[in-house]
Amino acid sequence: MNGWPVVSGREVIKALAEVGYEPSHQKGSHVVLRRARPPHRRLTVPEHHEIAKGTLAAIARETGLGPDRLKHLLATV
Repeated sequence: MNGWPVVSGREVIKALAEVGYEPSHQKGSHVVLRRARPPHRRLTVPEHHEIAKGTLAAIARETGLGPDRLKHLLATV
């Protein structure tokens, strides 16, 4: 897949829920997710109408999913 889709923070949170991330808490417009199974990674997702392409790339890197897997998850949401 090439290029990042235009997605909201809510869509990213739903996609990450498919691979085991659950909302831990929220501070302002940022939701902190925590992976339920080890490794218990924490990840902050901005709850904006449109997530920047660089932010999506960072989320793919921090989760260990890689860009193609994250794009696939976002396409199914």
